[in-house]
Amino acid sequence: MTSPLTFDSELLRRYDRPGPRYTSYPTAPQFTSTFGAAQLREHISRSNAGGQALSIYAHMPFCVSPCFYCGCNRVITRDAARGEHYLQRLLTEIAALAPMFDRRREVLQVHLGGGTPNFFRPAQIGGLFEALARQFQLSTRPERDFSIELDPRTVSPADIAELGAIGFNRASLGVQDFDAQVQRAVNRIQTVEETLAVIEACRASGFRSVNVDLIYGLPLQTPEGFTHTLRTVIGARPDRLAVYGYAHLPELFKPQRQLDTTFLPHPETRITLLRLAIEQLTAAGYQYIGMDHFALPEDDLARARAAGGLQRNFMGYTTHANCDLLGLGVSAISHIGASFSQNHRDLPGWEAAVDAGALPVWRGLALDADDLVRADVIQRLMCQGELDIPTIESQHGIQFNRYFAEPLEELRSLAADDLVKIEPTRIEATPRGQLLLRLIAMCFDRYLRAARASATAPRYSKVV
Repeated sequence: MTSPLTFDSELLRRYDRPGPRYTSYPTAPQFTSTFGAAQLREHISRSNAGGQALSIYAHMPFCVSPCFYCGCNRVITRDAARGEHYLQRLLTEIAALAPMFDRRREVLQVHLGGGTPNFFRPAQIGGLFEALARQFQLSTRPERDFSIELDPRTVSPADIAELGAIGFNRASLGVQDFDAQVQRAVNRIQTVEETLAVIEACRASGFRSVNVDLIYGLPLQTPEGFTHTLRTVIGARPDRLAVYGYAHLPELFKPQRQLDTTFLPHPETRITLLRLAIEQLTAAGYQYIGMDHFALPEDDLARARAAGGLQRNFMGYTTHANCDLLGLGVSAISHIGASFSQNHRDLPGWEAAVDAGALPVWRGLALDADDLVRADVIQRLMCQGELDIPTIESQHGIQFNRYFAEPLEELRSLAADDLVKIEPTRIEATPRGQLLLRLIAMCFDRYLRAARASATAPRYSKVV
C-alpha cells in the first residue's frame, strides 16, 4: 500500500455493505463448542515446538458507567470488591495456563483491554504484572509492546506514573468526540482538558506511544463538530489514532438500545465525517495503516507496516507479526498455532469454570488446511493491501488460479470499479480500494459465501 489513498464518496456509498472486520479468519461466529480445554492443551503443546514469541491479552471488563455506543464485553459496577475477586481468578487462570507453555518463549506484547482497565488501581495492575513476570518470560527488549487502555475521566497523572514504572510503554485513550451534545447523547462526558492532561502524563512517564480512539457516525455528530474534535486531537499529536465507524447493532449490544436512532447521522453525513478524518489526519502527517488506523511515520505501527511486520488480530492492528496470542479473562480469545479459542463470554460462566479448576474455554476452532491458506491471504490483504501469488503458492502448495477460481471471479467485478488490480503474479488494492479492504478480503471468505444463503447468517457492521 504505497500509493496515496483516494477518497471516492460515490464508490463508498455503493459498496457500503455489511462484512467482517477480519480480526480473525475464520471469524468468531464459526467457533464451535466441540473445541474445548483438551483441544487448547493440544495446540499449546504443538506450538511450543515452533518456539514462537507470545502476545498476552487480559480482558478487564469493569466500567463505572455505560457508554451507549459500546459493543465491548463489559460489566457496569462501582463495587471495587468485584474487581479484586476478578483479579484473584485471573491469577488462577494464569497459574493454570502458564506451565503449558515453554518458559523460553518470550512475551513481546502484553495488552490490558476492557471495559476499563484503570477501574483497577495501579497496585492491583502491578500485582497482575508481577504474576505474569513470574510465570512467563516478559521481554526486556526496547521494542517490546506493553500497553493499556485508559479512560481519561478516571485516571490521574500519578496513576499513569505508576503504570509507567510497572512497565507499560503504550496507552490507548477513548475520546470518540469532544462535542458536548454528542457526549450527552452517548452518555460519555469527557473534557478536552482532562484528556490532554492524560496524554501529557503518558509522555512524562516515558510511554513510547499514545493512541486516541475516535468514532464517526455517532448521534448528533456534524461535520463542524467533528472537525473541531479532529483539530483538537491533532494538536495534541498522539502517535496513533483509530477512527472507527459506529456500528449500530442494538440486537447484539444492549447499551445501544439507549440511543435515539433519529439522531444518527444520514449516510451521506457519515461518509463526510470519514472524509474529514482522512483529509485532516493525512494533511497533518499521519500515515494510513489500514481500515481505521493512522500513525505518525516514526511510530512502531507505521514502521511495522513498512517492514511487513504488521499483524491484525482481536486488538486491531498490532506490531510483532507471528506471535501466538494468549487471551486471559472473560470472553478473551486466544490464537495458538492453528487454532482459535474463546473463554466464556458471561462473567458467571467464566468464574464458575475457573473456580472449578478448569480452563474456562467456551468454544473454539481447529483450522484445517483451507482455513490456513485463506487466513494467510486475508491477513496479507488486510495488513499489506496486496498478495504475492507465487509466495502463497509456494507456502501452501496450491495453484492459486485454480484454487481460488470463485474468489477471482468476484474480484474481477471489483477490478472493473478500479478497487483492485489483478496481475498474473500479484493482487493489489488500488488507492480507491484501500478503504474497502474488508470487501476485497470477503471474496476469499468461504464461510461468508455459505452464510449468504442462510437465514441465520451472522450480523456484521458495514464496511464504511
